Amino acid sequence: MNRRTNTYSRREFAKLSGIGLASIPLLSFQNPLYKLQQEPVADLQVHLFSKHLQFLNYSDMSAAAVAMGFDGLDLTVRRKGHVLPENVIEDLPRAVAAMKKHGLTPKLMSTNVWNASNIVNKTVLETASTLGFTHYRTDWLKYPEDKSITERQTLYGKQAKALEVLNEKLGLIGSYQNHSGNHVGAPIWDLLPILEATEGRFIGSQYDIRHAVVEGGQSWELGLRRIKPFINSIVIKDFKWGIVNGTWQPINVPIGEGMVDFNRYFSLLKKYEINVPVSLHVEHDLGGAEEGHPKITIPNKEVFSRIKKDLTYLKEAWKNAE
Repeated sequence: MNRRTNTYSRREFAKLSGIGLASIPLLSFQNPLYKLQQEPVADLQVHLFSKHLQFLNYSDMSAAAVAMGFDGLDLTVRRKGHVLPENVIEDLPRAVAAMKKHGLTPKLMSTNVWNASNIVNKTVLETASTLGFTHYRTDWLKYPEDKSITERQTLYGKQAKALEVLNEKLGLIGSYQNHSGNHVGAPIWDLLPILEATEGRFIGSQYDIRHAVVEGGQSWELGLRRIKPFINSIVIKDFKWGIVNGTWQPINVPIGEGMVDFNRYFSLLKKYEINVPVSLHVEHDLGGAEEGHPKITIPNKEVFSRIKKDLTYLKEAWKNAE
């Protein structure tokens, strides 16, 4: 693993710490910048994945997030998202203006960005940087059948390094989310050769406990220990195994009703001092909002009630974990 440095330019410091450092949830101990935080954050500051509010416009989305008690939004700036990448120059400032109107500071976004040389990707990041965002999720990757896994890891490591260089210039931190299935990073361990090709300062892991438990079963703690130096944001959601159309599958459920041991997980986060931004994903039944549908089949207030229930459980579980 490459050695990290503790040097930050004046511009980086202003970009990453000046814009509401105290409001960045779970500030990371792995990134030297976050050592500036003198006291641990007592309570989580949770961002709602805006995918679940894509039946609302920017203003209504922001108002709903505030009313439910969220501290921010993890804005979808991607294909079929709240902001389409090809329209980012015009639409992202509009989304940010609506968020700020309701007291939300732009911080997190979910994107399809990976290739640092792609013009659209660069435009998305450049625009986000000027508007105050600090963290973003990258696109997912796969292992093609006609190439070896190690060969692709080498390639993806080079691409991650190129993206890290761009992120540093823009004062952004990129995060690759582990996702169950045949995605890169699903086993957690396979993501390390890719991230270890970088400095781990401006790109790292968006750790998803739901997907980690799906793939890791009872060994998810080992994966967490291994990936923890690179974790720079986390995703919260829950699941249980069930039979769907005759096949065993992971089924998304409200937080606390599934197989994720949140008491143990949060205890480990506190133990390891993994203090990073939090994005809540509510992927159980929301009348279509869980899938990001523009039209839903249940009343808006019912969607908000189910989302708020997950948020309440999350904050209580964090408070009670030791």
